This record gives sequence, structure tokens and C-alpha cells, in this order.
Amino acid sequence: MCGIVGYVGDRDAVRLLLDGLRRLEYRGYDSAGLAVQTPSGLEVRRSAGKIDNLCDRIQHDPLAGTTGLGHTRWATHGRPSDANSHPHADCSRRLVVVHNGILENYLELKTALRAEGHVFRSETDTEVMAHLVEHELGRTADLTQAVRAAARGVRGAYALCVLSADHPGQIVALKRGAGAVVLGLGDGESFVASDIPALLPHTRTVLIMQDEEMAVITRAGVALAKLDGTPVERAASVITWDAAMAEKAGYRHFMLKEINEQPEAVDRTIRAHVVGDTLRLPEANLTAARAALIQRVVLLSCGTSYHAALIGRSMIERLAGLTAEVDLASEFRYRDAILDPGTLVVAVSQSGETADTLGAVHAAAERGARTLGITNVVGSALAREAHGVIYTHAGPEIGVASTKTFSATVAALYLLAVALGRDRGYLHAQDAQKRLEELSEMPLLMSETLALHEQVGPIAREIAPHTNLLYLGRGPQHAVALEGALKLKEISYIHAEGYAAGEMKHGPIALIDERMPVVVLTPRDASYDRMVGNVEEIKARGGRVIAVCHRGDVEMTNRVSRVLEVPAAPDLLMPLLTSIPLQLLAYEVALLRGTDVDRPRNLAKSVTVE
Repeated sequence: MCGIVGYVGDRDAVRLLLDGLRRLEYRGYDSAGLAVQTPSGLEVRRSAGKIDNLCDRIQHDPLAGTTGLGHTRWATHGRPSDANSHPHADCSRRLVVVHNGILENYLELKTALRAEGHVFRSETDTEVMAHLVEHELGRTADLTQAVRAAARGVRGAYALCVLSADHPGQIVALKRGAGAVVLGLGDGESFVASDIPALLPHTRTVLIMQDEEMAVITRAGVALAKLDGTPVERAASVITWDAAMAEKAGYRHFMLKEINEQPEAVDRTIRAHVVGDTLRLPEANLTAARAALIQRVVLLSCGTSYHAALIGRSMIERLAGLTAEVDLASEFRYRDAILDPGTLVVAVSQSGETADTLGAVHAAAERGARTLGITNVVGSALAREAHGVIYTHAGPEIGVASTKTFSATVAALYLLAVALGRDRGYLHAQDAQKRLEELSEMPLLMSETLALHEQVGPIAREIAPHTNLLYLGRGPQHAVALEGALKLKEISYIHAEGYAAGEMKHGPIALIDERMPVVVLTPRDASYDRMVGNVEEIKARGGRVIAVCHRGDVEMTNRVSRVLEVPAAPDLLMPLLTSIPLQLLAYEVALLRGTDVDRPRNLAKSVTVE
């Protein structure tokens, strides 16, 4: 989850590294640091807290160089502090390591290294790798060989970069199961980063490292090899995003920008897979013959992706006529789940690097199931691990609280459901076409829904002083209730719970009084009358009700304290609309409470550790 950035070239490395760290700060902001090669050795600056603290440190204690590494941390081992900030050095302080992931056996390695005389200065697992490489450099002068040998004794999922004063103009990178490592290729300069936005101002030509690979990064380019030393030849990719897509574009926060980008993100997802009147998912590797063999679908995911998967379950059941179930990836991998070749396991991960989801995919494949990934990141670990992939093409999302990737994922799941229904003969061609047409209308309806922002402000002012909220919905709207509660928790730090409305009488109703605002999702679908009953039960206990309903629903308007009206749409696609006012509500409440909207405490964008 931490952010890594590195540079080798002729330009001022410090400026480039600090800029890259700012673009990666969503991955972790407990502390930050950088190291650069200088004629006298390595210069390191580190600071607890956000990037601004590091900038202040460098302003008072400048450094300069044209090769360096930077890191922004999400703490796993050791509290946030200057001493625990990356980069971490060996005993000689002529070698440093930056790291993302977890070294599982670091304690036993640390004990062995201490017995050999190594002195540790931090509480982190990362520092072990610096001393291991130092140990191996006692046997070889080749930095690449030393890193390779050090990695052999380490268990865990991690990515790291090594910089040595004795190997000028060179960075060695290694990836083993953790988050993405992107190599950028320039003219007489090269880059390495944990995510593409850090590279976009400088190059769009990239190589995505795969598991069990090493890279030697120099001004001349990048040399890739497997951990056993076998050279790897891979064509570079050209990123089609421009740098502006990863900037705020005049919005106060990335999250607000990304909320407003949702119509475009869903439209890109559709256009990437629907050509003319034809739905095509070639990278899914699901032929009609394979689709006919599927007997059930299991969707695996975490967090916001889990809520999208719950909506996808309803889509697959209705449009493909298949039994579908949803499981938390973090739980699934430790269950004795019954899988067979007739099971399609659909793993949903916006980053494609979520450790729990990747572990679940691996476990599913070992048990004989066919796997399919849905992700926003081309070349991500999920895309490589699964038998097939559907890309959402939502573009970069910087805000930690996912918004546009949620909507794009829901659209991708709808496309999958239509494709399965069509290929299995459950949906007639005419019906499948009608469903695609309905989806194609959603970006316009989403744009209309964004106009609710002005109405959200007064409701946010009412909610902001409260410490507890309840969200209720039925069917696909239950998943929206879960997502709305999660967004409020993530960025405003208000305790909120999402519930299936039918479960209200089985416990949560005990919480309802005049101090408990309740958000209800009440579009005019098959469960509308039951939701009306829930509203009356809440009112009878003094609860204040805020309803997200269809535009022009006079009956609901007359029953509740506040309404947010969205356009009408097919019930399976309504989550694309009803989720928007809940995102805006969470955003406005967070502003009123003065929290860090884009970088909420204790969270990181991509959870690449268990």
C-alpha cells in the first residue's frame, strides 16, 4: 500500500521525487522520505506525517542529485515516526531500501542478522532487507546478484527498490506478489513507481513488472529478468491517460472530481466493450461454449468492490439465469469452499492488486474453478492471475474513497451478466440488445443526478453533528445502503451502518430515536411498498428519515423529512443513480467536519497486504 518512486537521469531528482510522492500520497501518508546519490555517498531525508513535512525538512536541509528514491508510507510494522520512515539504510549507510508489502519472517531474519553484528535503527520489517543486501554484498560486488540472493531467504508479498552509493546511476527493483511496480521509459532517463500517475508528467511509455521479476533501472533504460536471472523481453505499453486526468482540474478535492467523472467513466466502460450493437468481451476468454458449461457464479471482493459485487449478483441471477453468490475475499480463501469446473469465480478489485482478492483467486484456481477478474488497471496482478479479465477503463482514481471505479465496476458486471445470458441462451438477442440500450442511457441520467449536489448541503449540515447513522435498502439498494454507510465512515469518521431494510426489525430498530438519522433508498421498484412500511416504523419511533427516491414521488416526499430525487431507471441499474447522492452526502459531511477527504486516516487506496 505504500508508494514508491525512483528516478535515474540528468534532472534534479529531488524535485521529481517530491512531485511523484505527492501523486502517490493516497497510497500512504504516515511518513515520507527520499534518498539521492551524491559524490560523497547517499543523502537521506525522512519525516513523519505528510509530504509537506518532508518538504519543510528538505528546505532547511537541502540535498541534490540526479538518481534517487522516494517513499510514502502506510504503516504495518512500527508506529509512524522519523526513525520508521523509509528509506532504510544498512549499517554502512551506503545502501538504502524502500519497500511496499510485508516481510513475513523478518523477526527471525532480524535475530540472525543481529547475531552477526548488524545494528537496527527502526521497528520496521523493511530494514531487514537493507541488512540482508549488505550481507550479500560481502560476497559479491554485483548489486543485482546481492538483491537476488537476499530475496531468496525472505517470505511474504512485497515490492522494493534498492539504491547504493557504490553503484551510481542505478536502481534495482524487485516484485514478489505485492502491489504494482511500473517502470517508466524516457529519453536518457528512467523511472520506477508504484502507480502510473507518478510517471504521467514525464512519460507515458511504461513496462509493468510481473511477479518474481527484477529490474535494473539506468539512464539507458530498463533491464528485466526473472529472479533466477533469466532475461525477460516485454514490449512497453503506452498509457492513454494524460497528466490532467490525474489532476484535480479545478475541483477542491480529487474525490469530488471523481464523483463528477462517473458518467464519463461508465460511458468509457460501455464503449470499450460495446461496438455498434455488439457486446464483445474478448479478454474475458469466455466463449459461448465455455459459458454454456457454467453452472454457478461466485463473486469475490473486498470493501467497495464487495458492494458492487452484491449488485452484480442480482444482475447475473436475473439476466443470466445462474445461481450467484458473493463472498468476502478475505474470508473465502480460508473456507473449504466447494468449487468445480462448472463454477465461474469473478474477482472484483479496482486496483487489481488487493492481496486478499488475489489470494482468493489463486485458491479458486487450485480447486478447479475458472476465474475472471474485473479491474480498472491494465496489466495488474489480477489481470495476470485470472483466466480472463474485463477492464473497466474508468481512468485513474486518486481519492482513497472509491466513487467512479464503483460505478464503472457496476457497469462492467452488468455487461458480464448480459454476455452470460446471451451466450447461454437465457436472453434472446433482442432482449440482450434492449438491456445494452438501457445501460447506454445511464451516463446521461447520472449527469442529471449530479445536479443534486446543491440540495445535499442542507442535509449534510443536519447530519454532521450526529455520531451514528443508519442506511436501509432492499434488493440491489441494500448494496447501495452498505456503500453509502461505508463512504460516510471512510471520510467523515461518523459511525454508520447499512442494513437490508427487512432486517431492521431484527435488531437495528432498537437504535432508532430522535438522535438517529436514517437514510432510506426507496426507488419505485418491487420492494417500494415494503420500504414505505419501514419508513413508517422509523417515524413511529421518532427517527428522522432522509429518502433517496424517484423524481416526482409525492407519496414519499410527504412521508419523510428530506428527499433527494433521482431520475427513474431500470431497477438493476438504479444503483448507478442512487449511489451518487450518498457519495455527495458523505463528501459534504466530511467538509463540515474538517476531515481530509482525499486521504482519510488509517486508509490506503490499494490494500496490498493482508
